[in-house]
Amino acid sequence: MDQENNSGVTEFVLHSLSGSRELQLFYFAFFTLFYLSIVLGNLLIVLTVFSEPSLHTPMYFLLSNLSFIDVCLSTFATPKMIVDFLVEHKTISFEGCMAQIFFLHVFAGGEMMLLVAMAYDRYVAICRPLHYATIMNVRKCISLVVGSWLIGVLHSVSQLVFTVNLPFCGPNRVDSFFCDLPLVIKLACTDPFTLEALMLSDSGLMATCSFVLLLASYTVILLTVRRHSSAGMAKARATLSAHIAVVTLFFGPCIFIYAWPFSSLPVDKFLSIFYTVFTPLLNPLIYTLRNKEVISAMQKLRHRQVRS
Repeated sequence: MDQENNSGVTEFVLHSLSGSRELQLFYFAFFTLFYLSIVLGNLLIVLTVFSEPSLHTPMYFLLSNLSFIDVCLSTFATPKMIVDFLVEHKTISFEGCMAQIFFLHVFAGGEMMLLVAMAYDRYVAICRPLHYATIMNVRKCISLVVGSWLIGVLHSVSQLVFTVNLPFCGPNRVDSFFCDLPLVIKLACTDPFTLEALMLSDSGLMATCSFVLLLASYTVILLTVRRHSSAGMAKARATLSAHIAVVTLFFGPCIFIYAWPFSSLPVDKFLSIFYTVFTPLLNPLIYTLRNKEVISAMQKLRHRQVRS
């Protein structure tokens, strides 16, 4: 990455969520607590699934990977945002900015694919229960997770390859708490229309197609569940409804920001918080911590730790 040849900008200035010193101190305490909750909650889920044999199933294997990627997604920018609440000059180096763009799209792209894989797992479990063990074998589960990461990396590289070589000659102020691609390419000393069209055909299309596919999958599952009136199916309907709500909170801001990149709105940086900070905490609450099997496994893990 040779910034000397491609850019006169060596660093970018990030904007805080608020210019008020009092609010920044409040945000520092609030997001520090929030971030610690994300990391501890998700790592606890990973540890519980790994240590409890009864949770060694395809569903929990995918959920533990979701928890891990949520830790990654919340870590690429949130710690710096928290530190920036305490400093006056909020800057990031050119290399650091490109790194944030890269990791954002690796983790967000990987999470999109993992959510699709989880919807597929639920579809097979509910719509084809007799074939579930055959279809969702160990090899298939590992392939789904590895494929999610590979797609995330390829997606991120495709975004970064045209961004890193852009000529940046000023201004260098990014109207967000991290280097978000739509905002960074607007700072390039070139016509952004082609770049925004490329981003629309990549990130925007990926987010929109994944969201539509998820909604279609959940619709089929809900229609299948609806034909049964048992208490278990009623619980499944409530759980799936919660899943749809979380998926909407994750994909909604992504689609709004990346599918309409030709205009930048002040609300964009607040929407970014949903899929980088809020959703990584909602995922374990909705997908895992409401589950009796997981809670029971956590209690067993705690008892083992106390006895040891």
